Amino acid sequence: MADADKEAIQRRERLKALRNKRSRHQEGKGSGENEQENVKPQLKFRSYNPQSEDFKEKKLPKAKPEDIEAQVSEQLETGKDMDLGDVNLTNLAPRKVDWDLKRELTNKMEKLERRTQRAIVELIRERLKGDQLSEEVADAITSLPEEQYDSD
Repeated sequence: MADADKEAIQRRERLKALRNKRSRHQEGKGSGENEQENVKPQLKFRSYNPQSEDFKEKKLPKAKPEDIEAQVSEQLETGKDMDLGDVNLTNLAPRKVDWDLKRELTNKMEKLERRTQRAIVELIRERLKGDQLSEEVADAITSLPEEQYDSD
């Protein structure tokens, strides 16, 4: 019970902290609402060329691509130190398209295979029982005198 009591106390403390946080957030939100109502969203034109002169000053300058040559050369230098002899090429080969389907079907196929084998065994047993009955019937017929089963 001591563990349950400790957990209950910790839970109460967490709930109190959450309530305090929520009340502080709601108080701060109430005072900031008036300021947010007066502030209008700023327009930023990245890819749009405005027709009006008023909006042309809101257009952002075109972004210039960063120079990545230093980063690429740095990566190439670190790549030279790596030993490529340890790489297993079979792991790098792409998998077949249906590898996930085969993986998911293996368990189901094993189960079906077991059921199929059981069914085959049951059919063989039934056939053997049927053969035994037919042999018994044939033996019974042959053991009867000819007058009983010959009605011609």
